[in-house]
Amino acid sequence: MNNKLTFSSYFVIGVMLFALFFGAGNLIFPALLGQNAGTNIWPAVLGFLITGTGLPLLGVLAMGFSGSSNLQELASRIHPWYAVVFTSLLYLTIGPFFAAPRTGAVAYDIGISPFVGADYTKAGLFIFTFLFFAVTLWLSLNPSKIVDRVGKILSPGIIILLAVLLITAIVNPIGPIDSPQGAYTSDAFVKGFMEGYNTMDALASLVFGIIVINAIRSIGVTSKAGVLSATVKSGVVATFFLAIIYVGIAYLGATTTKAFGLFDTGGPVLSQASSYYFGTFGSVMLAIIIILACLTTSIGLITACGEYFHTLLPNVSYKLFVIFFSLLSFTVANFGLANIINYSIPILMFLYPLAIVLMLLTFLSPLFNHARLVYVSVAAVTFCISIMDGFKTFCQLFDIPYFGWMRPIISFYEHTLPLYKAGLGWLVPALIVILITGVISRLAGLSASGVSSD
Repeated sequence: MNNKLTFSSYFVIGVMLFALFFGAGNLIFPALLGQNAGTNIWPAVLGFLITGTGLPLLGVLAMGFSGSSNLQELASRIHPWYAVVFTSLLYLTIGPFFAAPRTGAVAYDIGISPFVGADYTKAGLFIFTFLFFAVTLWLSLNPSKIVDRVGKILSPGIIILLAVLLITAIVNPIGPIDSPQGAYTSDAFVKGFMEGYNTMDALASLVFGIIVINAIRSIGVTSKAGVLSATVKSGVVATFFLAIIYVGIAYLGATTTKAFGLFDTGGPVLSQASSYYFGTFGSVMLAIIIILACLTTSIGLITACGEYFHTLLPNVSYKLFVIFFSLLSFTVANFGLANIINYSIPILMFLYPLAIVLMLLTFLSPLFNHARLVYVSVAAVTFCISIMDGFKTFCQLFDIPYFGWMRPIISFYEHTLPLYKAGLGWLVPALIVILITGVISRLAGLSASGVSSD
């Protein structure tokens, strides 16, 4: 059976995918980008859209094209141990290390912080995140249809609320767009491109992809070509909504700089703008919807991490993992939103290139007979560059002098690798290695097992 889906089917699956992606980062990062990009907003937004919407779509398509049942199976084309480490690190990044705590911190920053006095900010964050992750824990241990139902109501609710806010901002801007700040002055596109990493949606797409593919198969599409076609169309719906919201929030952020000043994070931009246009009622409505949206995202992330690590270590119960991840998320959330973001960036500079080359290799795999030589070689070269990007970014963010052993390596990369200063030093070497090892694999008749198929 291979039914052709109607537009309404694509639309429903696309909205489901949008709801999976849409979380705390999708609100705060475009707002902060708009504030800092100023008059250079459009090249910055274009860069942000490539990594914020293009890569997540590519990730979902890669999962569909690969035919793998999950990310670990796909990554095991490099090596089974690599697959476990890479998948575990990815789950921890989009789970209790960064993305899950960020949901609590963003919910507080946007929903609660405007109503709390400056002297009580830390105490307020502690109390709120304790309650937030207690509810997350309770609902993660007792999966119920409440979360699904709230999610289905919230997705259109968020879209409508944001649409009203953004249309108002376009019709009646808060203020003029100011001049760009920092890196946005000269490299707005590149800076926007890198900011798109912070949404973590490209990493999440390698986990969420299989949910979308299963949804497509469940309504009668079974052929590989049919699944891919339906995934593309559904993915376009999801990324269209994301792109509209990103552009709108970035523009809103750009119009707030003169009126509100520059913020450390994007959270206050939305709460201040909502209060500016709609008063206390607007702030309360935004607070309720954002808190519920962040809560459903938090539950989804903690549940997914609990399930994955329980399958990895079946002797440890799902319940124990969920309790541990909820406590860890609560602890990390209390470092504050700005710190969570800063500490996540070096990890993302390390992980993103590895995720992107895995996507590229998935699509190119039939050309080199899925030879492990290609997968291993490309992953190794990318790892050597991206791990240094992670260390370098960490040192730069926290004003730490480069460690002695780093200096000659970074100097070599800067003088040798194209696009290195743009954060894409891994790209050209990865493509060259794909070409060389791909040709060798074809000539030697190598296959997925790494031995000659002759």
